[in-house]
Amino acid sequence: MDNLINAIDKIVEGQVFKIVISNKKDKENKYNKININFKESKNKKYYQVEKYTDKQVFHENIEIEDLRDYLLDYMENSYKQLAAWSENNTFDLKISKKGKVFLGKKNANNSNLINKDHNKKKNYILEEGMIIEPLIDLGVFTKEGKVVKSKYDKYKQINRFVEIIDDEIKKNDYKELTILDFGCGKSYLTFILYYYFVEIKKINVKMIGLDLKEDVIKKCNEVAKRYKYDNLHFELGDINGYKYNNKVDMVITLHACDTATDYALYNAVKWNAKMIFSVPCCQHELNHQMKPENLNILTRYGIVQERVAALMTDAVRGNLLEAVGYKTQLLEFIDIAHSPKNILIRASKSNISKQKIEKSLTEVEQLREEFNFNPTLYNLLKQDNLI
Repeated sequence: MDNLINAIDKIVEGQVFKIVISNKKDKENKYNKININFKESKNKKYYQVEKYTDKQVFHENIEIEDLRDYLLDYMENSYKQLAAWSENNTFDLKISKKGKVFLGKKNANNSNLINKDHNKKKNYILEEGMIIEPLIDLGVFTKEGKVVKSKYDKYKQINRFVEIIDDEIKKNDYKELTILDFGCGKSYLTFILYYYFVEIKKINVKMIGLDLKEDVIKKCNEVAKRYKYDNLHFELGDINGYKYNNKVDMVITLHACDTATDYALYNAVKWNAKMIFSVPCCQHELNHQMKPENLNILTRYGIVQERVAALMTDAVRGNLLEAVGYKTQLLEFIDIAHSPKNILIRASKSNISKQKIEKSLTEVEQLREEFNFNPTLYNLLKQDNLI
């Protein structure tokens, strides 16, 4: 294991721009190979992953800092060979049948292989020219479907959110979905997602928006009727204690304040939802509880404690979702210059190994012990014997 970690570290430290993973260990593995390419846009650097089956290609994006763990996971469990290219070196990693790790490295001028396409105009899912009524009402599009210049950042943010959902949707051939949107507010994004599912993906969806404000719910239902969004409706209710007795495929929660996010995640787990997309907000709970045993430096300065508590809150949520069977990622979906509330939790129901479940839960327990806090989501899952 240590040899594999060292080999992966050398590859990642080599600033590679292209990686090909192949030679799967198990024939049951549906991906024949995985290509990973470095991408760079105006404000962001990341890696784009292409997973090839016999008939399809699945895409996802990963953060640069996540590349090491991503490669390690696949090479430890699923594949025997990895080739990688940096501007001045070529790497060749092989794992023998007995588990021995061999890493070759040779000097090579690979500058001609670097992808020069990353500065091309980006193809958005919600393209200019589409007549998308919610984007027009929001002031992002003109009536002709053109992006309003002053709203271009908002346009990119909305597309980024849709892309994160699209990456998950593309993994399966969904014909119908039931989606609950907790704390939907004025629901512009809810309307936009309905358009994406129905008009772009051609999926038969039933969407329910939930909010505490009666006037907001009334207006949203009127707007849905005006748009002729027949399977989208809004209900008055609290995330904590909301009852829904039918199947739920996806739960969305955007900027649900403090522990409201925990109740939304808890409900999603109870419903056994296939997918969860959550953008937390106002993570105050742990900030008020934190009393570290040894790491007092993290609570000495108020602004540091506040930020550390917020990050810990979402790290704990991510681990707890892993512990109940969800493959979970924490993604940046808005540039932090535009909003500090820029972390999105994306979780999908998956076959998580017992070892990974135990590790995720142990890490939460260790953090709780060090900082003496008692997270709401932890308590909710514990009371139902889900963890």
